[in-house]
Amino acid sequence: VIAMAAPLNAGNAATGAIPEQLPAFALMDRDGRTTPIGTWHGKSLIINFWATWCAPCRREMPLLQSLDRDWARREFRVIGIAVDRRDSVLAFANSLHITYPLLIGEQDALDVATALGVTSAGFPFTVFTDRRGRIVALFLGELHKTETDLILSAVLQVNQDRLALGDARQKIVEELAKLKATSRV
Repeated sequence: VIAMAAPLNAGNAATGAIPEQLPAFALMDRDGRTTPIGTWHGKSLIINFWATWCAPCRREMPLLQSLDRDWARREFRVIGIAVDRRDSVLAFANSLHITYPLLIGEQDALDVATALGVTSAGFPFTVFTDRRGRIVALFLGELHKTETDLILSAVLQVNQDRLALGDARQKIVEELAKLKATSRV
């Protein structure tokens, strides 16, 4: 995971400087309309970068689908960013019945990844923002329920002004390290 204060990196992808705030960008949606990320302003976002050929991406999609459903009442939204050819993405998304919003791009989606500080794109990776659009965590690799529960709990506390952003980032780094250590046992 890459959080921010001390960049969190829970994967193998190379990362550069992660911005404090989610950068403004727009990509095409399923219907071919240019859709700015600001469409979801005021919500906490779980922005998942993936590709149709990526096995870990496919494995985590049911989790993302359930997160979008289960966290919606708390003003969270999953946004999938497919870094792939449009026709492949649409066929794939339809076959899996993905209901959360999808944005689709090729080089333009990779440019967004670079703007987020991911300099060597390995898929999947997921950005978690608070309701103010600040990046709380950047998780590199396949997500699992225990990790998302931990990260989303911290984001929720930030949204409720019960945890400062820097403290949330540090907590996420420490707790994910503990999870990783216990999963090796």
